[in-house]
Amino acid sequence: MFEIEDIRQWRGRDVIDPSGSKIGPLEAVYVDTLTDQPSFATVRVGMPTRQRLVFVPLAGCTLGPAHLRVAHDKKQVKGAPGIDTNGELFAEAEPEVFAYYRLPYRAAPDERLLARR
Repeated sequence: MFEIEDIRQWRGRDVIDPSGSKIGPLEAVYVDTLTDQPSFATVRVGMPTRQRLVFVPLAGCTLGPAHLRVAHDKKQVKGAPGIDTNGELFAEAEPEVFAYYRLPYRAAPDERLLARR
């Protein structure tokens, strides 16, 4: 994995899928509140007048000279749970993000597992 300070510099850079197809620009990084390690990113997708931010796991991603390559294909990422471009991920929506990618959700009741950095 990479340090959170490093990934912040990638905001606005292209996020691509394993085949090299552009998904959209990286908007924000969410860290695991238990480990403080980067866990998910949001990617801006959609038409200019109807954009939203979708979540994609950072596990298995690689950094290139001008992009972040994620381990999930473009179609899957674009169908992921998302938020409005000015929205926030509410605690009750976190399990849906993890379930979409078939990842375990291990937060205790009334606790958050993701924090935006």
